[in-house]
Amino acid sequence: MDTIIYEVCTIMVMPAWLLLVFAPYWKWTDRLVHAIWIPGLLCIAYGFAMVLRPASPEGAGFGSLEGVTLLLGTPYGALISWIHFLVFDLFVGAWIARDSLRLRINHLLVVPSLALAFVFGPLGLLLYFATRAVTTKNVRLHEYGKHQDVEQTVPAESA
Repeated sequence: MDTIIYEVCTIMVMPAWLLLVFAPYWKWTDRLVHAIWIPGLLCIAYGFAMVLRPASPEGAGFGSLEGVTLLLGTPYGALISWIHFLVFDLFVGAWIARDSLRLRINHLLVVPSLALAFVFGPLGLLLYFATRAVTTKNVRLHEYGKHQDVEQTVPAESA
């Protein structure tokens, strides 16, 4: 069962990444990649894999590197980690594509970041940060206007 989940999840993200690279402005990219569908299905697979996993080995946990190694050093640990990478790397790739579109960064300059994010997520994000900083002279990650206060973006609580 773990092999089937692995293969389905791995195949599921491929069209999303291809759309981000080759058709970033297409309406179906927006409907599939920038919506909850693909990440949501991967999250469901992640939950399913968590339920199916056998008991963790003794000493496994997040309190030490040795504990994490024991926790992830099993086929199900690898599967859960892989799905985690797929979900978050795709989320980061989709954010890179949306952010670069919003900031009007030439898509050809963004493609290397997307390719790197697909394989080595954090390094792709770092490359995008550098590309973004050089092309826009902006290092802030806020998605609201340059002069807008954070307080203005948060709805006021009703009294």
